[in-house]
Amino acid sequence: MILQLENIGFSYNNRRNIFSNISFDIEQGEIMSILGPNGSGKSTLLNCIANLYSVTEGEIKLEGEPISSISMNDFAKKVGYVPQTHTPAYSYMVRDFVVMGRSPYIGMFSKPSKQDYAIADEALNMLNISHLSERPYTNISGGERQQVIIARAIVQQPKIILMDEPTSHLDYGNQIRTIKLIKGLAHKGYSIIITTHMPDHVTLLGGKAGIFNKEGHMMVGPSSEIMSENTLSNIYNIDLRMIYIEEVGRTTCIASNV
Repeated sequence: MILQLENIGFSYNNRRNIFSNISFDIEQGEIMSILGPNGSGKSTLLNCIANLYSVTEGEIKLEGEPISSISMNDFAKKVGYVPQTHTPAYSYMVRDFVVMGRSPYIGMFSKPSKQDYAIADEALNMLNISHLSERPYTNISGGERQQVIIARAIVQQPKIILMDEPTSHLDYGNQIRTIKLIKGLAHKGYSIIITTHMPDHVTLLGGKAGIFNKEGHMMVGPSSEIMSENTLSNIYNIDLRMIYIEEVGRTTCIASNV
């Protein structure tokens, strides 16, 4: 077991409750997609797992150890995080920005080694963005930055990668490439947790799914079982259909009466 959430809840200033009573676990190489309407708690949950927020109820364990007791450096060796947005502070070259993901393995007064840069180059190549290596991070598009941030998380070589809406700034082609990348990372043994607004991404990824409703409660289970028309129609308050498309051999989510 890589990750366990045991009846966790979170509220701001112990007043405004965001979610409660959430429990699930993640195995090595497993994908979990978190779906729900705006404001339901998806990003907040991911921030709790990333140890950026402290849960106000329950406990999160990483390999059986409470994350609150793990040092920041050790945590960074096990958990990579891809935020939804990132505002650059300096105009680092993309290659240098990506190699920063090696920070947990580099001494405080040391520089990245040739091996660290080789790992960074491999990640850039994996995402087909090697051509951005020598460009300033501040001079690339939002979609390109998102891919660069994913590369930086990969070079951490963590056991879990958390991705907060990783396709939100990408064109359709790069969205599909990112879905394929996530499946490939899981095949290599990485555990992946992503948040998304796209039901189709959940069905494409398979694995587990957690579906938030507007009250901050989350239904968890195999994505093939809980991605039902009734559940999705209720959380988005529109009429949705899950249709099997024989030509592509999969189910897709379609809005009716548009």
